[in-house]
Amino acid sequence: MPDVDFFWDPVCPWAWITSRWVREVQDQKALDVDWRFISLRLVNEEKGYAEDVRERYEKTHGLGLRLLTIASAVRERHGREALGELYTRFGGRIHVERDAPSLREDEGVAEILRELGLDTSLTSAALDPQRVEEVRADTELALARAGRELGTPVLTFAPPDGPSFFGPVINRIPRGSEAVELWECTERIARFPGFAELKRSARGTPQTS
Repeated sequence: MPDVDFFWDPVCPWAWITSRWVREVQDQKALDVDWRFISLRLVNEEKGYAEDVRERYEKTHGLGLRLLTIASAVRERHGREALGELYTRFGGRIHVERDAPSLREDEGVAEILRELGLDTSLTSAALDPQRVEEVRADTELALARAGRELGTPVLTFAPPDGPSFFGPVINRIPRGSEAVELWECTERIARFPGFAELKRSARGTPQTS
């Protein structure tokens, strides 16, 4: 079993920052991460969107679902080991290069798949109903573990039965020894059986690179 299940939506900047922190930790210590799916589009489908943000949210969260359905096909064809680098490429294009529009086109996604040595025909899985249901299954698993009314990311420590939480939400990427220190503190808190929540509403501007 992996050490951590990390449930991600590629369009969420907060999940992206947390994921870069986790990758920084992976570079310094043994940490097996299963990069699983949680779709903000599916999380919010029953709540709907406020009129003033509906078009923007549906467009952004719709892109996340599109990319996750392709990632689901990649997981089936190439195994879960391919997903960490796929997320890195998707997220880098969106949050670092600021070029999300290119991923709305099959060729933009195919370019990334090609660079990773993955089957480029998997772009045809975009929003396929079967793939949507596979993403939904991962999304429901994350919410069943951590509770509803949450966003992304969701982390499970020592899955499948270990503790799960939304976050941590951080607004910059810790590097080097700071990354490991924060990880060890977070894991220690998460493993305390009575721990439920540590939160403040002031987040600051996300620094995605």
